Order: sequence, then C-alpha cells, then structure tokens
Amino acid sequence: MSSLRHRADPRLDAYLDSARDCILDLGWRRTTLTEVARRAGVSRMTIYRAWPDMGSLLGDLMTREWVAVAAATRVAADDTTSPAGIAAAALSTVRALRDNELFVRIVELDPDLMLPYLLHRRGRSQEALIEILASEIASGQAAGAIRPGDPVLLARTLTLAGHGFVFSAMTMTDDRIGLTELDAEYARLITRTLEP
Repeated sequence: MSSLRHRADPRLDAYLDSARDCILDLGWRRTTLTEVARRAGVSRMTIYRAWPDMGSLLGDLMTREWVAVAAATRVAADDTTSPAGIAAAALSTVRALRDNELFVRIVELDPDLMLPYLLHRRGRSQEALIEILASEIASGQAAGAIRPGDPVLLARTLTLAGHGFVFSAMTMTDDRIGLTELDAEYARLITRTLEP
C-alpha cells in the first residue's frame, strides 16, 4: 500500500488520527507504529503496509494537518487575490499554525523534527502551501491587483518570511512589543510586497 500522498483511503485518515493522538499524548519520540496500530485497533502489519517507518507517517500527518489549516484559513478569507486579502489569509494561517495543538506539541517536545524543513529542504506541506499562495498571487496579477513577478518566487519569499512568524515570533515579544503588533507588521510586509 502506498502512502497517503499517493492515494485517498479513508482508513488512512483514521490511522493518521490515531498517530496524531499518540503524538499529543506521548510525543514523537515515544510514539511507535505499534502504538499507532494499537490505538487504531488494527494489526501492526496494517500500519507497516501504509508507512514503513514513523518518519513517513509523520510526513503524511504534518502534510494533512498543515494543509488543512491553510485551506481553512483561506476559505474564511474574503478575498485572496488582493494584496490585503492574501496578507489577511497568510496571517490567519500563521496564527492557526502557532495555535495548532499538534504543532505546539512537536515544537515543545521534539523541535528538532522541524529543523530539516527550516534548514535543508522543503517538505510536502511547504510545497502545498507555496502552491496555494502562488495560485492566489497569479490570480491577483491577472486582475492587476498584484505587482508583476514570478508567482512562485513571490510565494516562496512570503513563505520564508512566514517561517519566522510561526516559529520565532515569541522570541521578539516583550513588554514593549507584543504579538499583535508583530502580526500587524507581517500583514503589512505581505501587503507592501505584493502591491503594484
């Protein structure tokens, strides 16, 4: 059986739900495919047929989780083809990721799991988010609302800026500057970057 990225199988969602519960309860390091199988009420081999190891399962879980967050925040946005609309949707995504219980748990207990995606390579989740953003930028360009430029380059640039606001925003807050002020500057950064 192939990974979630290659097929839509509702059973895999149930297994990913069990994995999510395990990570929330135990953390990544203490979660095993055996424990996921136990919680899902299936044999170990059923889980091993879907994912050869915890790394591939985590990749599918993070992709499902983060892309769902981005999709939900964009559905809630009024307009994602104007600079201000894209900024509002991006800020909503950043805030939702910062508050996501799976994200928070991984960062609290196993932050090193995120390092490859920040230092060495883009993951499927990042690629999916960049694709969504590039599509919105291209639509805005076609309408004349967004400045010319390679939509993928612009999307990658904004995603790179977003990493800091997801992972490090709290390091820049204190009694003088709060998260609300920083978030407003992130929205302004996006808006000004995209304006014609």
